Amino acid sequence: MSETIQRLHVVDGTYELFRAFYGAPPQTSPDGREVGATIALIRSLMFLVRDPETTHVAVAFDHVIESFRNELFAGYKTGEGIDPALRSQFELAEEACRAAGFVVWPMVEFEADDAMAAAAQRWKEDVQQVVLCSPDKDLAQCVEGKRVVAFNRRTRTLLDEEGVRAKFGVAPESIPDWLAVVGDSADGLPGVPGWGAKSAATVLGRYPHLEDVPRFPLEWEVQVRGAQRLATNLRKHWDEALLYRRLATLRRDVPLQESLQDLRWKGARRRAFTALCERLGEPDLKDSVSSWQD
Repeated sequence: MSETIQRLHVVDGTYELFRAFYGAPPQTSPDGREVGATIALIRSLMFLVRDPETTHVAVAFDHVIESFRNELFAGYKTGEGIDPALRSQFELAEEACRAAGFVVWPMVEFEADDAMAAAAQRWKEDVQQVVLCSPDKDLAQCVEGKRVVAFNRRTRTLLDEEGVRAKFGVAPESIPDWLAVVGDSADGLPGVPGWGAKSAATVLGRYPHLEDVPRFPLEWEVQVRGAQRLATNLRKHWDEALLYRRLATLRRDVPLQESLQDLRWKGARRRAFTALCERLGEPDLKDSVSSWQD
């Protein structure tokens, strides 16, 4: 009989590295480079796998900030403005996660969120639950019942399908439409003028996708303040709204080479991790490791 895997944790490594950089004290390695965020990231991941139910883990990174979306929309997010001390740790963090024994997905054409969405799509039927470890709003579109959930490790809050509806006022499948009209400053999506979270929830809660929204507000079966202006602006910015939705829609066809069994965390790689700790100037980091593989 095959093993029943309880949970697959897919971690947004880029978010976790940013969080570590701004939340942990800076630290310099013996060769003079800033490594504080990388050390904090590894400590955080080692804390994650201390839970005996955390058995299968993958960490997705934006190897470069830009993706295919930048070719579609000039205003989409870029790496401009990232602190050089943080940017210099991108590849180091990926290397550290590999040495710590984790499968790493470094995205170039796609984004880390796309890899996470693809993982959920591919393995959701093979595990009891896929846990997408990220607070990014766009990952809410991947949530399915309690089978695929989004988990914010900082606030310790979990969003299942009911939670998505409670937070956004729409079903997970409508999240790209919601982001298209409301906008998303983190990704550089301006949204449609006049549309806010409340109006979008009211309209898209009744009409799940932009194409479902009646052209004229007199036909709307919901009451929303400023309906005439909302309808007019949606018609006026229709092409932009469809583009923003495309940008907000995660790709679930990212080619992931590993099998589910490859994602089992077997422990840190002793030689590689020990050498890493020496380079980082942090020998005590080895004490955070609960399991080793030779």
